[in-house]
Amino acid sequence: MKGDKREEPGPGPEPTAPPLPTEEEEALLEFHRSYRELFQFFCNNTTIHGAIRLVCSQHNRMKTAFWAVLWLCTFGMMYWQFGLLFEEYFSYPVSLNINLNSDKLVFPAVTICTLNPYRYKEIKEELEELDRITEQTLFDLYKYNSSNTLVAHARLRRDLREPLPHPLQRLTVPAPPHSARRVRSATSSSVRDNNPQVNRKDWKIGFQLCNQNKSDCFYQTYSSGVDAVREWYRFHYINILSRRQDTSPSLEEDALGKFIFACRFNQVSCNEANYSHFHHPIYGNCYTFNDKNSSNLWMSSMPGVNNGLSLTLRTEQNDFIPLLSTVTGARVMVHGQDEPAFMDDGGFNLRPGVESSISMSKEAVDRLGGDYSDCTKNGSEVPVKNLYGSKYTQQVCIHSCFQQNMVKECGCAYIFYPLPPGMEFCDYRKHNSWGYCYYKLQDAFSSDRLGCFTKCRKPCSVTTYKLSAGYSRWPSVTSQDWVFQMLSRQNNYTIKNKRNGVAKVNIFFKELNYKTNSESPSVTMVTLLSNLGSQWSLWFGSSVLSVVEMAELIFDLLVITFLMLLRRFRSRYWSPGRGGRGAQEVASTPPSSLPSRFCPHPASPSSSPPGPAANPALSAPPPAYATLGPCPAPSGSAAAGSSAHPLGEP
Repeated sequence: MKGDKREEPGPGPEPTAPPLPTEEEEALLEFHRSYRELFQFFCNNTTIHGAIRLVCSQHNRMKTAFWAVLWLCTFGMMYWQFGLLFEEYFSYPVSLNINLNSDKLVFPAVTICTLNPYRYKEIKEELEELDRITEQTLFDLYKYNSSNTLVAHARLRRDLREPLPHPLQRLTVPAPPHSARRVRSATSSSVRDNNPQVNRKDWKIGFQLCNQNKSDCFYQTYSSGVDAVREWYRFHYINILSRRQDTSPSLEEDALGKFIFACRFNQVSCNEANYSHFHHPIYGNCYTFNDKNSSNLWMSSMPGVNNGLSLTLRTEQNDFIPLLSTVTGARVMVHGQDEPAFMDDGGFNLRPGVESSISMSKEAVDRLGGDYSDCTKNGSEVPVKNLYGSKYTQQVCIHSCFQQNMVKECGCAYIFYPLPPGMEFCDYRKHNSWGYCYYKLQDAFSSDRLGCFTKCRKPCSVTTYKLSAGYSRWPSVTSQDWVFQMLSRQNNYTIKNKRNGVAKVNIFFKELNYKTNSESPSVTMVTLLSNLGSQWSLWFGSSVLSVVEMAELIFDLLVITFLMLLRRFRSRYWSPGRGGRGAQEVASTPPSSLPSRFCPHPASPSSSPPGPAANPALSAPPPAYATLGPCPAPSGSAAAGSSAHPLGEP
């Protein structure tokens, strides 16, 4: 594309022809006339290694072909490597950084429970009917008379008012195949079965649950009679417990003197400001030491058993609920100050007559959020409402999710989880099919059909405590007499069964070094650019400006292709005489619409001079526009016609 400059015709006998553009007079935008010219210019001037060989070896076709194939192969290999680098970058890998720190540590919260929800004498009237039906069920199923076990608890023997719903019953199951029977017999010969052996080969034990209109029923069955009786008793106990107006029993005596005989931290005695109390429907009275409500949080400046929390506990079970509390001892859990205590998930039991020494080590995890992981900082973007009112944790979210589904599907709340506003706990007297709904929902929850494990994302910052325990007999045989005597006198409580009546636990940091696991991006934008530049230099030995040259080459290719297509389009549809449409459009063009500067050249020297008689000739198709030249000056029309030149020709 060349810029043309012309001079306006002045007065004179002959008009001057427009000057041709010189090499110095270049247009603002110029493009190559062909692909060959473009590639030749690129190969002669590019900074990419190997491209010049395509031009220098143009007289040797074998070398030209060799270098062309080699250049294309290296080009393809480079962009294949580019694809791998971009794939790695957009997979958002992380690097794990482990830092070891040493400093004074905040002592975690410690929750300890009695493993007995109620003292039997406080709730025996409400459990009397359930206990008598359980006794009768044990006799009907196992021919076992439990009166010797339960007679110690004096109760009024009155007739049953009405049978309890969902009775426990024996269910016949089909006999297994002959091959499976042989495998079972071979297994039972080597493994001792602790379950009752009353006609167990051809039946199971369970209870029936139905929906609201009794159209769908199923049996909650167990192969172990002990498990079946405990689960059935627990199911009815939950219904009885939900009818109590106050599920948290009042403490008649101080917890430090009734359940906790002694409490010391850093060799200093505890007081009421160091603990808080809550009630668990199964684990009973629970006490949390050093929680967020404490006046002063405990700090550990030295490791070791003498610089931690030491508790002496009463573990007697003479007032336990016999069919519900089948474990003796205490349950303890270590957790953060702003986290609720999930005794089912993270707790462990303490054995009576044993001193348990639990050493801790702190570990913190900081994850990257956003594109690098699906963690959440505070749970604000998780579509599950926090029912605990505490810090977001994955367990808090999962339990809240189950309770919300329980309320939505069953119309009541499960008593083990917080009660949502405006709802009430499940009771089969008010919600006769809640058991059917609960066990169905529990199965869907375990298989993640509710989506709770998918919705509840991991928190980005987590602090955990690694625990390791050691055990020893306490008190020793030589010291047990005076130890039990002092505990009885100090707490005004006579320990009847000395060995199973007490337990001791020590919780401490084994070291003040704590580990922090943090994540950092493994491939950053700087790393990506560095890797791309390394690959580009490896295959082509060029720089960033060479990339710009490649972009310029692609741009020029697109422009030349566009101009060639435009030239072909114009020659097909706009050139006169090339088609009916072009001839028709040109023929229908009036003479007045032609540019005043361009006039047709005479076809031959014998053509008639211009005059009024020449105007009718314009009705025929005129010649092509390429034959048009500048109009002659008015003063010398004949001379001008002989000296006119086509546009762009010398």
